[in-house]
Amino acid sequence: MMEAALDRELAEKIRKIKLLILDVDGVLTEGKIVYDSEGRDMRSFDTQDGIGVRMLFDAGIETILVTILASGAIERRAKDLKIERVYQGVLPKTRVLDEILQEGSISKEEICCVGDDLVDLGMMKAVGFPAAPANARQEVKDVAYYITQKKGGCGAVREIAELILKTQGKWNHLLEEMIS
Repeated sequence: MMEAALDRELAEKIRKIKLLILDVDGVLTEGKIVYDSEGRDMRSFDTQDGIGVRMLFDAGIETILVTILASGAIERRAKDLKIERVYQGVLPKTRVLDEILQEGSISKEEICCVGDDLVDLGMMKAVGFPAAPANARQEVKDVAYYITQKKGGCGAVREIAELILKTQGKWNHLLEEMIS
């Protein structure tokens, strides 16, 4: 969805975003966890999603990961994407949101939260811009202001990143920096 197609109220909400909170399984991944014969978990991450997160970082928009499961694969991916704050093994996820808001440097209206399942609902309902991937649970889609065309782990995060950057007028500058 391009900015011209966004209604004014939605575009105004997107312009305020300074922080992106992402669930991991089902948002940054397709939601599948594979275990090897030693019991180690493996996840598959989309490279285009990763570039979107890095572009947000370059634009001064922080990304935070919040997940109910803990995994070394998540830590590794966060490091690759320069994501400094990763909260694993957290339920309810609203505890993280409360902590962020108590810091006082950001308001709930300046936060976009992307979730796909029931455990994400509390955080999504409490932020200024909740979003969901195309394959999210219906209950999650019902509270989302934006539902991506792409599925989780298949470009949904990139779609959100581009939506934010384009709406905030930062896309062209970042694109030029990437190709020059």
